[in-house]
Amino acid sequence: MKFPTFFQSVLLCVCCLLSGVSGAQQQTILVFGDSLSAAYGIPRASGWVNLLQQELQRSHPQYKVVNASISGETTIGGRQRIAQALRQHSPNIVILELGANDGLRGTPIADIESNLSAIIQQSRQGNRKVLLVGIQLPPNYGKNYTDQFKALFSRLAQRHHIELVPFMLENVLPDQFQADNLHPIASAQAQILQTILAKLKPLLKAHNF
Repeated sequence: MKFPTFFQSVLLCVCCLLSGVSGAQQQTILVFGDSLSAAYGIPRASGWVNLLQQELQRSHPQYKVVNASISGETTIGGRQRIAQALRQHSPNIVILELGANDGLRGTPIADIESNLSAIIQQSRQGNRKVLLVGIQLPPNYGKNYTDQFKALFSRLAQRHHIELVPFMLENVLPDQFQADNLHPIASAQAQILQTILAKLKPLLKAHNF
């Protein structure tokens, strides 16, 4: 009777050790954005954030993805709630996708940049990695404003030494937008994921054990 009991004890210890390793490897990616990340107008399961979770389950199972994106969110709204989101989810990586709604409202560029800068600074505390996701405005907002809006994302990435997706809707075709011509349809989400993954993968490697 002692013989099997001994092996049961060994098996239990091994299981506990493996469980501890798995827990130690668990890391969180926080997606902090607006309707472009909240799957506006399409099934939530079809959104690029959910597709990211599915991809990471296959390729980097130690990561879980938390989507804290809110449709209609602005940079000032994000600035007001980032601290709570960081406390609640304790992420290792933050994907920051905000600014589109500010731009569509004609918010002063300096205000957008100040808000995003504050969010980045808070997100980087505790050795977190930040991926900034850039967006561009339709040309009808005027060349001067749209050029300044586009440039603020690269300026922030350089200032804070973080990774940048220059334009999250790169390679999304004109017929892959909803009727509002602002939000991509479900079939475009896989392309958005690939655009973001190209810049996210170096951050995943940095956190690998």
